[in-house]
Amino acid sequence: MLAIVMFSMGCTVEVHKLWGHMKKPWGIAIGFLCQFGLMPLIAFALALAFEVQPVQAIVIIIMGCCPGGSGSNIICYWLDGDMDLSISMTACSSILALGMMPLCLLVYTSIWTTDSPIQIPYDSIGITLAALLIPIALGMYVKRRWPEKAKKILKFGSIAGFLLIIIIAVVGGVLYQSSWTIAPSLWIIGSIYPFIGFGLGFLLARFVGQPWYRCRTIALETGFQNAQLCSTIVQLSFSAAELEIMFAFPLIYSIFQLVCAVLFVGSFQVYKKYVKRDAGGSDGEAANADEGRVKNRSLENCDFEGSEGSFRALKSSDKNTKM
Repeated sequence: MLAIVMFSMGCTVEVHKLWGHMKKPWGIAIGFLCQFGLMPLIAFALALAFEVQPVQAIVIIIMGCCPGGSGSNIICYWLDGDMDLSISMTACSSILALGMMPLCLLVYTSIWTTDSPIQIPYDSIGITLAALLIPIALGMYVKRRWPEKAKKILKFGSIAGFLLIIIIAVVGGVLYQSSWTIAPSLWIIGSIYPFIGFGLGFLLARFVGQPWYRCRTIALETGFQNAQLCSTIVQLSFSAAELEIMFAFPLIYSIFQLVCAVLFVGSFQVYKKYVKRDAGGSDGEAANADEGRVKNRSLENCDFEGSEGSFRALKSSDKNTKM
């Protein structure tokens, strides 16, 4: 199901824009700083502030060190974010996690002791990458070859993807209901952690001058973590007795990151339908966004087309002014 959804998400991606993000990875660099700088640090601070047990502190930090989840790409579509940036950030964070996860875990878990070393499931990360990149590449090919069909596929995939996220959360909650009896502190951390991640990711992106649609994208990539990968690491690394008091945390985080996503999508769609329409419609905002992209070209890294045409237009305008 995930492969089908990511195939439909690939139908939104344009090759030249994706390549533009890779050549000038300003947005990806901000996402990297949020993903492997802010998120593990926040996890460490929350574990210290709530004085949780050592194994519980470790699972919180493991969640903070995980790369971005593919759910962010689906939610990004519904928030009118930069799909090219979202997909490139998810792919890059998954690749960089091969080295950054062991490094971050070594730095942040050193003050707690554990009987068994934490095992990084590189095969799971590889499977995640394959499930992400191969369907997206096929979707990009379909968009290039059959653009009208790509629009129909995208409509189906965007709805199916949103439903898939909800189904996974519900099924996970039912299957692992025996793990819900845990300390209240883990519930509190699991509920506020995604909101902190989304908020700080958005603020950092805005602080460095990124446009609003990219701020939304970077915020999603920061707050959405690969909870399935966290669960896999925990199961590989800890005993059954330890799992009883820590295994529910990835599920709690998944539920509350889904709650965040539903709130964001609902609020944004209401804003788009009522507020934006009353203020002049989407065309006016699109024009303003294009003007902003021209003015802030030094911060943009994907608007490569039309630069020569824009220069000619400006030159022609300058001549008319002189006349």
